[in-house]
Amino acid sequence: MEHPRDPASVPASVPDLSEDASPDGHAKFGRILLKLSGEALMGDLEYGADPDRIRAIAEHVKLVADRGVEVAIVVGGGNIYRGLSGAAAGMDRATGDYMGMLATVLNALALQDALEKTGAITRVQSAITISEVAEPYIRRRAMRHLEHGRVVIFAGGTGNPFFTTDTAAALRALEIHAEVILMAKNGVEGVYSADPRKVPDAEFIPAISHREAIEQQLQVMDVTALSLCMDNNLPIHVFNMDDERNIDRIVCGESVGTVVASDGR
Repeated sequence: MEHPRDPASVPASVPDLSEDASPDGHAKFGRILLKLSGEALMGDLEYGADPDRIRAIAEHVKLVADRGVEVAIVVGGGNIYRGLSGAAAGMDRATGDYMGMLATVLNALALQDALEKTGAITRVQSAITISEVAEPYIRRRAMRHLEHGRVVIFAGGTGNPFFTTDTAAALRALEIHAEVILMAKNGVEGVYSADPRKVPDAEFIPAISHREAIEQQLQVMDVTALSLCMDNNLPIHVFNMDDERNIDRIVCGESVGTVVASDGR
């Protein structure tokens, strides 16, 4: 039987992030799903996972969890392997995607380790069976963990090839009744009319509907995932992960990045 950790038991090396917190400290959401790409874990590396970057993310996830927010995370594996690139090199697409699922498990374990060093209680659930290092994905068990204040990290994507981790994020968010998806992007503040890294005068879009994002083919998430969110009225907050404090700002109701919602507000 587990008991909530005494604050005094948190390692002394964990920094005090209270000065970074939003002024009123009131959480707008009770349960969120944070979608992290594998690239978000790379930091300045060309590939792999940067321990300092992962630690910074973990510290701010812990800050949000300490507000009483139930946090689930879906992590990608693009920093290690991307199935599509393998398929382009002649590998069977399904095989490449399964390799990508294994990469997400590696990332999930790295994130779990960093979170636990902050004092957070975590569970990793995998859509593919790896019983030695992760629980199998069981929806009711995941929800039970969240209700007990544990951070749940979903690995293995959907467990099926040809589906992205964006789709896994939408699916898991709906299954666990998350109120919102926080969609972390790298190097951009939110959704733009075009890729700002290729089109310097691309226009920033502060709010848009799911349908408009699909029709305009904007880079929010893949169409399957976006359609799932649209059909179930699940809002998405797209934000820049270069500043990890944005997670807490969004949770506390600040206007950060782009909001994708059914009413476009």
